[in-house]
Amino acid sequence: MTPPRDADGTPAQRTSTGPVRVRGNDYRVLGPPELVTPELKVSVVIPAYGGQDKLDLVLQGLARQSYPAELTEIIVVDNGTSPPLRLPGGTGARLVVCDKPGRAAARNAGLAQATGDVIHWLDSDVVLTPGAIEAHMRWHHAAPYAVVTGYIRFTEAPLPEVLPDDLEAAFEPAEPHAWIVDLVERTDGLTADPQRPFSLHVGGATSVNARLVAAAGPMDDDLVLGQDTELGYRLAQAGAVFVPEPRARAYHLGPTMRMRDKQPIDRVSHAFVADRIPAYRWLRGHPARRWKIPYVTVVMDGTAGYDTVRPAVDALLAGTVPDLSVLLVGPWERLGGERRAPLKDPDLELVLVHGHYTHEHRVRLAASEQIDPSVPFVLRLPPGWAPGEDTVARLLDLAHDEGLGLVNVLLHESADGVVAARLERTSAFARARMVADPEEDLDDAVDTVSGVAWVDGESYGFTTEPAPPAKRRAAYKAHVEAQAEAARRADENERLRAQVAKWKEESGRWRKSAVELRREVGTLRRQISAANRAQRSLRVLVSTTMKRALRRRLGG
Repeated sequence: MTPPRDADGTPAQRTSTGPVRVRGNDYRVLGPPELVTPELKVSVVIPAYGGQDKLDLVLQGLARQSYPAELTEIIVVDNGTSPPLRLPGGTGARLVVCDKPGRAAARNAGLAQATGDVIHWLDSDVVLTPGAIEAHMRWHHAAPYAVVTGYIRFTEAPLPEVLPDDLEAAFEPAEPHAWIVDLVERTDGLTADPQRPFSLHVGGATSVNARLVAAAGPMDDDLVLGQDTELGYRLAQAGAVFVPEPRARAYHLGPTMRMRDKQPIDRVSHAFVADRIPAYRWLRGHPARRWKIPYVTVVMDGTAGYDTVRPAVDALLAGTVPDLSVLLVGPWERLGGERRAPLKDPDLELVLVHGHYTHEHRVRLAASEQIDPSVPFVLRLPPGWAPGEDTVARLLDLAHDEGLGLVNVLLHESADGVVAARLERTSAFARARMVADPEEDLDDAVDTVSGVAWVDGESYGFTTEPAPPAKRRAAYKAHVEAQAEAARRADENERLRAQVAKWKEESGRWRKSAVELRREVGTLRRQISAANRAQRSLRVLVSTTMKRALRRRLGG
């Protein structure tokens, strides 16, 4: 393979003996790479429900791939088709039956059978151009954390019985995947949008490193819609880098359901993904709701004493970030359920903390640090320190705006050492674990993939004597109003984006109509020209015939 290069074309600097380190989502340091010696095996997983004629064309397209056939595994999952799907001879594909309905369940069934180093999701109505898989795989050979999405065009051309050699001639004119093209164009190929590149993960033609899928987990088959985006979010949390690959081209045979009914589909999807994707902040405008996956989890030592734990927890719960949970770590199982003499109980401090917070829905008591990997941020708070009313919000804004993977907060410094809080971005630490050398400090690896900063605790509102929660109500109300306004603006922006996408779709249809009209005009012109030629030939024939007849009469 050619050596990876930075965005300016110079060779990328390896800071370790492991994989090249991508900062944020700026994958340009990887190349684009060129594939010299293919080594990785790819498993193409195709969920299918009906559409035998389209599936046959999809398999024909896979048979023409330039990537080695011996390194390609094809798994077709029949998701309840009646009569059952059949696989044409010579495809090398395997057929798996999934009785549980839904595309997510079918993909998971195929995933369970896959043995490749890379998983390539492919819909049963998407035909790949011959070099598509090779274009995907060159990125996976360059880095073990890549998620690659090809460029799909949507065609309504009649289906051929046999896939022609010239796909462009057969399927053009075709419409691009408008919202993906828009996302890629306005973010400089996703390199300028490190917060939400996971939106690129679509199941039609996306490939994922198998170890990333294992870390993130399978598709959520409890979701009605939005499974692709939700898995993309979890892949991002596992450290993924998202790459749009224009050389991996494909044709979708017919329009998608989203293209036909985008707004109703978004309505259904947003109702479910809001609970699971904290990065979609505009979907979480409610000021006091609890979500399945909180935006930030604060980890504290629950054994530090009731009078130490309570002020910090109450300050967190009264702050301007309601999308928050608190994890108190301690030996809670030691308490049991027996009656105790309260003033003589050696575990009195544990009992008081447990009794005070056991029914608080944003506080969890656990024996060990158990944090859902889908939580974007983790704040580790040492005993005796409490945040101000907007402390957490300011730290999150700093990490978000600067793209930082770690914000260290200096709380106290003495001869005994440094006391600090830490705000950690989960995805940055996941990426760092994949690239760090065995003896390398993990924080140093985080600095190379996302960035690390130190701030002063006092300037960010940390204190050992927090104000009572009642005095925070005015700030909380202002925060609620600001969130509502932000949600309103986000809805308006989403409406405008939808309108722009609609205009683009209409523009595409007009372009298609113009092409078809030009074809019809050309056909009519050819027909008129042929008729004129025939008319001229007829006149010549009549004239010649009449002249011959006249000469015969005169001669006679």
